[in-house]
Amino acid sequence: MNRISNAGGIAGLLLLFAGAVAAADDALLDALRAGGNNIYFRHVATDWSQSDRVQQADDWLSCDAARMRQLSAEGRADARRIGDALRRLAIPVGEILASPYCRTMETARLMEVGPVRPSTDVMNLRSASYFGGRGAIVARARRLLASPPPAGSNRIIVAHGNVARNATPVYPAEGEGVVFRPDGAGGFDLVGRVAPDAWARLLEAAGD
Repeated sequence: MNRISNAGGIAGLLLLFAGAVAAADDALLDALRAGGNNIYFRHVATDWSQSDRVQQADDWLSCDAARMRQLSAEGRADARRIGDALRRLAIPVGEILASPYCRTMETARLMEVGPVRPSTDVMNLRSASYFGGRGAIVARARRLLASPPPAGSNRIIVAHGNVARNATPVYPAEGEGVVFRPDGAGGFDLVGRVAPDAWARLLEAAGD
């Protein structure tokens, strides 16, 4: 009897959990389709056998794997899948900003959801000395996240984990998207987080 009862209890909890996840997915999708959010993506997966070698200004622009860490093949595939999901889910995108690093610009471009504009407001903190220091970058990133995107759309920001860790309550994984909504008072609220493989779940929730 105990085994049957325990099994039934576990099954019930799993159903409740699945229902809660589905409800959260629906709410997040509604928020994204309504616009008004800043979606902060950390660049997709990179090849960690490579290292950044910033010795002078603009070294970060290099797409040479011998000089700067680049996206992996898995990361490039993730960026394409994320972009495909954004298009299929009809999530409006009014602006796309990216740190000028090669890996962030490539992530944003591979999504293919619009023209990408480089922005040093979300510059990698390891290169912050070229742009006023870490505190200045963090302050500018927070102001950007607190500013509303173009009316009726979302702003996509592709940048680095260290910027998010210092400017927000979240330290995203590679390829993770974090949705923030400006609060109208100079700050922003966390709406939700989407791992690279969770976009497939949102597509399922949308019946796509």
